[in-house]
Amino acid sequence: MAWRLADAKNRFSELVNRALTGDPQVVLRRRDAVVVLSRRDYEKLTGERPGFKQFLLGNGPTLKGLDLSRDKSPMRKVRL
Repeated sequence: MAWRLADAKNRFSELVNRALTGDPQVVLRRRDAVVVLSRRDYEKLTGERPGFKQFLLGNGPTLKGLDLSRDKSPMRKVRL
């Protein structure tokens, strides 16, 4: 839901309760906007993530069974 700044100030408890139920709230001030999230949702977005190397070497998805062989058929002819 989008709130004008004055309405958000006057109904701040309602805004926070809605954010806590998992529904991000947008507060507008002229042309600017901010989003109010619950801490749980914020931590999902900004949580600790492994680097690319740790992701590849970790216990995540594997490349086993992935066919990486190249197609040996001739290339198509292109007129230049």
